[in-house]
Formats: sequence, structure tokens, C-alpha cells
Amino acid sequence: MRFMNLSPNALIRGATVSAEAIPGLLPAHRVRAYAANESESVQVGVPTSQLDQATTTQSIMTCLKFATWNVNSLAVRLPQVLDWLVAQATTAPVDVLVLQETKLTDDKFPRAEIEAAGYQVHWFGQKTYNGVALLSRTPVEDIARNIAGFDDEQARLIAGTVNGVRLIGGYFPNGQAPDSDKFAYKMRWLTGLHNWVKAELARHPRLVLMGDFNIAPEDRDAYDPVLLAGTIHLTPEERAHFQGLIGLGLVDAFRLFEQPAKAYSWWDYRMLAFRKNQGLRIDHILVSEALRSKVTACTIDRLPRKNERPSDHAPVIVELARG
Repeated sequence: MRFMNLSPNALIRGATVSAEAIPGLLPAHRVRAYAANESESVQVGVPTSQLDQATTTQSIMTCLKFATWNVNSLAVRLPQVLDWLVAQATTAPVDVLVLQETKLTDDKFPRAEIEAAGYQVHWFGQKTYNGVALLSRTPVEDIARNIAGFDDEQARLIAGTVNGVRLIGGYFPNGQAPDSDKFAYKMRWLTGLHNWVKAELARHPRLVLMGDFNIAPEDRDAYDPVLLAGTIHLTPEERAHFQGLIGLGLVDAFRLFEQPAKAYSWWDYRMLAFRKNQGLRIDHILVSEALRSKVTACTIDRLPRKNERPSDHAPVIVELARG
């Protein structure tokens, strides 16, 4: 048995999580979950009412849910990923999940476990660093790995088309420091990405670019923008590249909605950063103008960051109306 956190927004109390009720789920099993205040326990796996079943079925039929999560080692975080997918499915299952920093060579990727959860999976990895994956409940077409025309030995990008939507999952370079060779590589990579995404948009007007961008695009995306001004993730050069992607006809789905103040997706493991909410919003979902009117919600799920041995990133989720 694995343990996990369920958010109140992603939880139907007393809901049954079963492969029969919702296609693409792990086999039915009981898990013990803890609500957001961590003081109240609830159980998943007890019989649900017909009303709850109808609500869940309606959500599945009317909503597409895409998510991105930098798991910072899939070997360590695989049980958390699988449990999170089950938790999400109590309202509507995640249709596509892109992962970053899997940190696995291709031969070590846990394909069997993910397929057993009802997902097709495509991956692109390397030893120790980087690595990306794309999980989908439905078939994926036209898979691409890394940026076409950009010579790169690092496994940073995977793309595919699902239900007519072009989905790109990326692990953008960190950059280390503004005056470093790694920062120069980040600038080259972002230029290559810009040119490639421009071409992809011409082929696929319905496009979603998501992942760990390693860029905090605005001051409100950092816990202390004055202290951090000009440091990595907040440099003018990085922010200009982010705005360049927006200029292609993409929109930051998170900012389409009123959001809580100090909403972040990454917190350092050190100095009690998560407890103090000293974070950055560097994980993003950009949607093309053709999809903008379809976006119904975009949220950051902080609860997995409370897990034992968590990733330092939280998942980001976008929901779109079907059709």
C-alpha cells in the first residue's frame, strides 16, 4: 500500500477508484489519504453514490486535463506519480502528463508500471540527468524528441499529438548563473526552441507547450523579486525569451484566471523554503490562441510537495473543454 495526499478540490469523499468505472486507472485498491490540513483522514475505495459516479463521468466527457511535473528522479518518485494519477481521477483523469528530470536511461524506464496504470508512454532519457516522458490515456501520434535542427546531446524535450492537440513537454536548461557557459547554452537552446515552436504552430494551431521552463516570467512569480533580481531564472534575458514565446501566439494558461498571491511551483529543499513558501513559479503551461477559449482552469497542486521524499516541484494542471 502507498500513501498519498489528496487535495479537497481533487477529492470526492468516499469515491470508488476503479478501472471499471474510469478507463485508464490502476486496478481498484484502497488507499489512505490526508486532506490539505493534514489533520483529517479520509478513505478512497468505499462505495460511491450514483450522483458521484454521474458527476465524475460528466467531467471525463466534457474535460481534457493536461499536466506537467518535474519529478526530480522517476526512480524515486514513481509511486507518487502513480498515486497522484489515481487521486486526480476522482474528479477527472489526467489525459496527458509530461514529466521532466526522469534521470533514467531508456532501458531503465518503468514502462510496465505506467502501462499497468492505463497510460501509453513515450520517453527520452539519459543517465543521471535530464530525461522527459509523455504519458497519455489515448494514442499519441508524430512523436518528436528534442528540438529539430538544434544539435543537443541532452534529453530535454518530447512532443506528440493527442486528440488533435500538439503537446510539447520540455525540461528547459537551468542556466546556473548569468555569466556561465551553461547560461550561454540556455540562451542558444531557447532560441532553437523559439524557432521550432514557430514552425510547429504553423503545422499545429492547437498546441500546448508545458514543462519546467526554469524561468520566473514576472516579479510576482518569485517570493522576493528584489533579493533575486538579476539572478538565474529572473534575468532580463530569460524573461525576454519567455515573452518571445508569448509573442508567437501562446498564452500563459495560469494567468488567464485569478490566482492566489504567492503561487509557486518550485521550492528549494533547503532552509525550510516550502514551509515558508519561499518559492518560484517556473513550471508553466502555454496554450495557443486556438485553444485559449477552451481553457477552463489552470492550477498548481501543492500537495505532492508535502509527501515524504517529494520532488522540489509541484504539478501544474490545465483543463480544457472538449471539442
